[in-house]
Amino acid sequence: MQGFFLVLEGPEGAGKSTLAATLSARARAAGAPVVAVREPGGTTAAEAARAIVLDHAHAVGPEAELLLMLAARADLVRRVIGPALEAGSLVIADRFDLSTQAYQVAGRGLPADLVAAANRIATGGLVPHLTLVLDVPPGAGRTRQAAAGKTQDRLEAEDVDFHARVAAAYLAAAGAGVRHLNAELPADRLAEAAWAELEQRWRQT
Repeated sequence: MQGFFLVLEGPEGAGKSTLAATLSARARAAGAPVVAVREPGGTTAAEAARAIVLDHAHAVGPEAELLLMLAARADLVRRVIGPALEAGSLVIADRFDLSTQAYQVAGRGLPADLVAAANRIATGGLVPHLTLVLDVPPGAGRTRQAAAGKTQDRLEAEDVDFHARVAAAYLAAAGAGVRHLNAELPADRLAEAAWAELEQRWRQT
């Protein structure tokens, strides 16, 4: 049985976590074994890295931020994602390597070639079967978060220009297995569109 790796990407407030929960529940109801993960996080070490990166108390620089993110990813791939795929599960990830390109390359200005090389070490060359990018204007996403009463973490609290660069990187994302969805759709219509993309791609593997 072959596993399938689905990644949900997008700027702050795009609705990735909600969509991940919806798709996970629907896949389980259909009888598929599902493993849902988030980045950074998912293991003891990765959660520790997450706490450092996102806490306002830790003013880490761009390079340290990148390496903490990649350390978290490496541990998650080795301990959770890789074994789940080998076991034939559907892995649904809330963020993966495209987040690094958006936040640390476009947002922070780190060199793309060096980041890509480091990321290949962290992932072991693992590439998602399907990446769904949820497109939403950065202002709209942050408005959603404020309306929900969400406390901003260190990255979410970055300035407007930073989030504009991140959003632009997501809008420009392209490649094999990358699909864009309008995250301003009602939640049920967004979920249906995402499910249709997942079914189509999964049948091709």
